[in-house]
Amino acid sequence: MKIEKILVANRGEIALRAIRTIQEMGKKAIAVYSTADKDALYLRYADASICIGGPKSTQSYLSIPSIISAAEISECDAIFPGYGFLSENQSFVEICEHHKIKFIGPSVDAMILMSDKSKAKEVMKKAGVPVIPGSEGALESIAQAKKLAREIGYPVILKASSGGGGRGMRVVHKEEDLEKSYLAAESEASSAFGDGTLYMEKYIIKPRHIEVQVLGDSHGNAIHIGERDCSLQRRHQKLIEESPAILLDDKTRQELLATAVKATKALGYESAGTFEFLVDADKNFYFMEMNTRLQVEHCVSEMVSGVDIIELMIKVAQGEALPPQEAITCKGHSIECRITAEDPVRFIPSPGKISTFIAPGGRNVRLDSHAYSGYTVPSYYDSLIGKLVVWAEDRPRAIAKMKQALKELQVEGIQTTKNFHLAMMDNPDFINNNYDTNYLASI
Repeated sequence: MKIEKILVANRGEIALRAIRTIQEMGKKAIAVYSTADKDALYLRYADASICIGGPKSTQSYLSIPSIISAAEISECDAIFPGYGFLSENQSFVEICEHHKIKFIGPSVDAMILMSDKSKAKEVMKKAGVPVIPGSEGALESIAQAKKLAREIGYPVILKASSGGGGRGMRVVHKEEDLEKSYLAAESEASSAFGDGTLYMEKYIIKPRHIEVQVLGDSHGNAIHIGERDCSLQRRHQKLIEESPAILLDDKTRQELLATAVKATKALGYESAGTFEFLVDADKNFYFMEMNTRLQVEHCVSEMVSGVDIIELMIKVAQGEALPPQEAITCKGHSIECRITAEDPVRFIPSPGKISTFIAPGGRNVRLDSHAYSGYTVPSYYDSLIGKLVVWAEDRPRAIAKMKQALKELQVEGIQTTKNFHLAMMDNPDFINNNYDTNYLASI
């Protein structure tokens, strides 16, 4: 099918990012917005925009009837979901199909397979993908959890089967703490996701978080666009991402990339997705989860490859074949810093009016942002106001370029995490690649 008009079912920087690509492809981009986003920058560039409800996400960006109505009113033949909100909502995908609106993303079947973390692990094992030792599916009781923990050895980690973002997750170092942690994780998972189901894994000490960007099409093709190191996290939220992951040697890298492509084909996966792995001190990698959507950090993969991932997603949705793997060449080094409207020390949200906003410039500097001087950052949504991304010939030069770009970035009127990122660019551990996912745990 030929897609001509696309409704962007998202907001902020990713909405603006998608509108650019859609229009560059010669297609029409329709924006939606809540009353809190009536002055949003992306609305100025869309071919048309429709208000879909009140400021709360449940009243607007999570309202399936409102978004479908907007798509039908504007006669859109496809919906691009971005990330967050409805991007991995299986019911939304089915409703789009019912209304004969193409969902630019994977199938419902793929989402179902990967949405339940314990089931996803079983699927990956059958596909020959290394997984972390742990429970075969969901845990049925505390007694079973204790028995399994003794078998695989402490420390272990309890995770919510329907979880994400660190919720419903507990690390247990000894048996006497397991029952309390199990009940706490179960309660938190039930509250956050409406599902208290847990599974258990061996806890990898000092792991690195490495992910692989993949795409599949309806012709059975699957490709990767390299890997990203997303190990610098705080409370399981990524702060800095880079590509390639210099932790990996060439042999391990090729094994990792080939494994991700094999898994993509085994799923019959279509569209963009990301396989996330934990890598231990001996460079053994283990499947953690698959995100069946575009990732916030897709930009670093675009910078090293020159590929527009959203354009490929749209082409796949139209039934086109992906380019061959040989056509994808990754070179140089890219770093992304997530600039959020937060206190740079305590990471407390800092919504409000931006009095001054000056973007950095220079060769191979990219800022994906919806912010501008006079823009008011609303308190209803994620605090991300921009993704500052740089590319250079190698990592030391990329760090130097990021440092310069951060110095040039000026945001006044609210607090941002700019100074945190500036400090990290001078941090000896970051510079020397001496960190893991727990490095910022004390912050």
